[in-house]
Amino acid sequence: MQMQARPPLLPLRLERVSFVVGNHRIIDAIDLGLDAGVRTMVIGPNGAGKSVLLRLCHGLLRPTSGVVRWNAPEVPGAARRQAMVFQRPMMLRRTVLANLLYALDVNGVPRGERELRAHEVLRRVGLDTFAHRPARVLSGGEQQRLALARAWALAPEVLFLDEPTASLDPGATHEIEAIVQAMHAGGTKIVMVTHNLGQARRLGDEILFIHRGRIAERAPADTFFRQPASSEAARFIQGELPW
Repeated sequence: MQMQARPPLLPLRLERVSFVVGNHRIIDAIDLGLDAGVRTMVIGPNGAGKSVLLRLCHGLLRPTSGVVRWNAPEVPGAARRQAMVFQRPMMLRRTVLANLLYALDVNGVPRGERELRAHEVLRRVGLDTFAHRPARVLSGGEQQRLALARAWALAPEVLFLDEPTASLDPGATHEIEAIVQAMHAGGTKIVMVTHNLGQARRLGDEILFIHRGRIAERAPADTFFRQPASSEAARFIQGELPW
């Protein structure tokens, strides 16, 4: 009997989601829908709540109030269908290849598939010759490529990225952007926080502008940068709000 295909993970819906720490409302009653396809860039001033919003979407944080709802909820214990890469990725005290094999193992990929899949994704990110090198001796850009490889090897439907190039030089940034573009071309939904407005223009189909824990503006990228609808967004683009 043929197995029935799983329904897609997206869309993701946030309904009146808030996140409060003490008396500080970091995320304030956000309503948001994220659909497949378009690359979503999340920008805004420092302290606006961008990183917290991504963690709420990914499931690392639970909202103080409101609901985070996937179209098809992930099953506890099953391989995850969405992934997140951080500004400073955590590397296991293992080789580059072993970092990948471990990620595939804990996500339930059959043993016979792991090695082939790991080597293929290392080739895609340009780390195939580094397979047996300790991951923690890699440069910052190389570690970020390995973090993306760990995510890519799982073929996620959604990838959340929290400023993955913030501490990298222009060459390493270009390499990371190329990998993100390739993942998008392969069908992965990209949701990315960035402080780099040029990067948001290059990679984004739409912009979410977050200000004081709320979505102050959402628009196609070209429209947002050409004619922002809110005064806060216009001031941010001109560098008049703190980054």
